[in-house]
Amino acid sequence: MQLGLVGLGRMGFNMRERLRKGGHEVVGYDRNPDVTDAESLTDLVGKLEAPRAVWVMVPAGEPTRQTIEELGSLLAEGDLVIDGGNSKYTEDQRNAAKLAERGIHYLDVGVSGGVWGLENGYGLMVGGSEEDVDRMLPIFDTLRPEGPREEGFAHAGPIGAGHYAKMVHNGIEYGLMQAYAEGFELLDTAKIVENVPAVIKAWQRGTVVRSWLLDLLVRALDSDPELDDLRGYVEDSGEGRWTVAEAIDKAVPAPVISAALFARFASRQADSPAMRAVASLRAQFGGHAVQKAGPSSGSGSTQA
Repeated sequence: MQLGLVGLGRMGFNMRERLRKGGHEVVGYDRNPDVTDAESLTDLVGKLEAPRAVWVMVPAGEPTRQTIEELGSLLAEGDLVIDGGNSKYTEDQRNAAKLAERGIHYLDVGVSGGVWGLENGYGLMVGGSEEDVDRMLPIFDTLRPEGPREEGFAHAGPIGAGHYAKMVHNGIEYGLMQAYAEGFELLDTAKIVENVPAVIKAWQRGTVVRSWLLDLLVRALDSDPELDDLRGYVEDSGEGRWTVAEAIDKAVPAPVISAALFARFASRQADSPAMRAVASLRAQFGGHAVQKAGPSSGSGSTQA
């Protein structure tokens, strides 16, 4: 097939390479002149044959909205726009409705695989009509991992379902990562365990906690056994917040995902106001010892 691909960053660039290796013609556009195949979106659309299909892989939010809006002014009836970024599912419904006014079709695709997708393939969760999904199956089959289609690809439902599924996927990922991180810290703190990397590496085969995330943790420990080359500062890209908000809205208990999200918030506080309040209260009601803030302490916290 022929495909336009907007956004050639860490994932988009590798997706273009995987698709080309699979025999597809991909015309990519990126603001980086070193990687782009087209000078502009107008040029990109001009290089494609009707009916066109353009996959958008740019940051969620305003960049995606602006890109899709501009594509809507350039494409024609029967063309198709695919949002493969991490947009919120409600944005898909708005974007699809605006494109539909011009007869332009729309799919939303949750894409998982990160920088390893070029080699391993990408897990795909798609929202949209069955007709549009069938039209793009050759592209999806090339991007997904080898093996049965249903083990790396799902038509999740109507427009928005793909990104909703990816949102929940990333919420689960938050919880899994936090569980591994807490286990690592407990092992690292225990005096009785003398070789933490060896223990975690031994979990890779035959145990119920083995996973690709565990493999990546082992890889990190191989290069930095104490994991002290990085600060413990963790951002969140939005999907975890949206997952927790959906859980609240639908009254679905999600304590693990919620706690993992809040742990990321805590990681950004060198000196937590909340924990300073806890320390003050413990001193007030029980006379417990506290640590005074100073140039070297960096924290007003106390022992639990």
